[in-house]
Amino acid sequence: MARMGGILICMLIVIMDAVAGVLGIEAQIAQDKGKHLRVLIFECKEPVHQAYKLGLAAAVLLAMAHALANLLGGCVCICSQVEFVRSSTNRQLAAMTLLLSWIALVIGFSMLMIGALGNSKSRASCGFSHRHVLSIGGIVCFIHGLLAVAYYVTATAAAWEEGKPQVTTRDGGIQAQP
Repeated sequence: MARMGGILICMLIVIMDAVAGVLGIEAQIAQDKGKHLRVLIFECKEPVHQAYKLGLAAAVLLAMAHALANLLGGCVCICSQVEFVRSSTNRQLAAMTLLLSWIALVIGFSMLMIGALGNSKSRASCGFSHRHVLSIGGIVCFIHGLLAVAYYVTATAAAWEEGKPQVTTRDGGIQAQP
């Protein structure tokens, strides 16, 4: 039963990140359909409200998937290099995938928000070209999904191999007690 809960959590994380990625790419497509005038690195464009809504929704889903993976995956704290070397392989992998998932979150969320906020204004604006920002943010969402699931799996495995008692949460997830 606990294994099924873990599988459901992993599927939920992947689905949330995949939907965020698709929304980011769709936001880029909607933005590209708007009116643009480009000269070298400068660009004047009309904001596209649909791109704003899709980009914002993608950023929210990305943040929710990250929060879900981190809350249900538990805390894998490694404070020194010596502690890292002495840790089990699962704990080391959990720490690395946690770090990489945070990096993917920062990059993806930033790209999606930059693209969405560029389309939030009510009138045309001119400035440096921010081409493909929403689609890059969408692609990073897919990468984040893989890293978040890898973190959840390795953090759960590390907690299990350390012999901490496991608690099944209300939603079927597995959480190690401190």
